[in-house]
Amino acid sequence: MSAAMAAAQLLRDRGMGARVDMAAVLGTGFGPVAEMLNAPAVVSYQELPGFPQTAAPDHAGRLLIGVQEGVRVAYLQGRAHFHECGHAGAMATALETMALLGAGTLFLTATVGSVRSGLYPGKVAMITDHINISGINPLIGTPADGRFVNLVDAYDPHLRQRLKKAAAGAGVSLQEAVYMWLPGPSFETPAEARVARQLGADVVGTSVVPEVIIARQFGLHVAALAIVTNFAAGFSDVNPSQEETQRGALSGTVAVKRLIRNFLKTKGEI
Repeated sequence: MSAAMAAAQLLRDRGMGARVDMAAVLGTGFGPVAEMLNAPAVVSYQELPGFPQTAAPDHAGRLLIGVQEGVRVAYLQGRAHFHECGHAGAMATALETMALLGAGTLFLTATVGSVRSGLYPGKVAMITDHINISGINPLIGTPADGRFVNLVDAYDPHLRQRLKKAAAGAGVSLQEAVYMWLPGPSFETPAEARVARQLGADVVGTSVVPEVIIARQFGLHVAALAIVTNFAAGFSDVNPSQEETQRGALSGTVAVKRLIRNFLKTKGEI
């Protein structure tokens, strides 16, 4: 039995195995989003076979499953980053478990640095595509043909339309952005930030991309939201810092809560 199958079975044994409509990974500052669930069942990652050990601040390492706006949602409160463990597939078992529970949609959240002059800190961005020139891929070494994943429309067009509608209804200004993945943990250099912009990126960050690739391997449809917490190195007079990232994430949480609530209300529309 695989780790994901064992984790799914453990959840079923605890009465948490009912079909999930949507799974969401909550990154830095997004943990409070899970508070919107109605009487959720909660289990620590440490109890679930193959789930990652989270080390980043604000990543509680808990799975919460409950109902929100009539939709059964599984919130993954925290993620493991490549720069914490050197393993790009650190979230693979967790995401496969969500697929085994029936989740057809994966909603990703993250904080990012902006390399686009008009994309200011505090803005909420919908990721429409990504750039990964790191040479790192979570599917390296995956057996058979499962590693050859098609990433055209990796950020599902239907879900992006739902996000736009939800943002308009929630009064949230939603930007569109191409995300460049940088493995971290150090922040980008000014030269790297300039290259990211020249290659077509709007934002940079150290998460999301490995999870998108893994999710597509499992057939999950992906939507991704990011809070812009700072300008990338060289794009302002302020040097990036983890403290700035955490402050910026918390300031955008209220808007993201409204947006997600409206997004769930649009299930089955468009």
